[in-house]
Amino acid sequence: MPKYAFRVEVQPQFLPDQSAPAQNLYSFAYTITISNAGELPAQLISRHWIITNELGETEEVKGLGVVGQQPLLKPGESFEYTSGCRLRTASGTMQGSYFCVAEDGERFEVEVPVFVLADATRRVLH
Repeated sequence: MPKYAFRVEVQPQFLPDQSAPAQNLYSFAYTITISNAGELPAQLISRHWIITNELGETEEVKGLGVVGQQPLLKPGESFEYTSGCRLRTASGTMQGSYFCVAEDGERFEVEVPVFVLADATRRVLH
């Protein structure tokens, strides 16, 4: 088991009731579960997202914590939250990272691989 390791799972969802395709507004939610798979307790300090729509336009989002919290996770513990974003296109991608600090003061980053945001009723990113 690694000393410092967070595992991240993502479940994106299109929100048709909060979208207005005629105005090029597409809303998405994503539920993220962060699990401490390491040997030491560690705290999520900040996030960094890169959001790209199907036109290739990108937006960077950086900030402290997630949904107003900086969870401290002991080994085996998980934290789940739901957040969202809006795009001008029916699909796009998100990727990013979390900056964390372990109980022993070691700093580490957790990569969040690319995941797709898509209105399944419209055309999807290729």
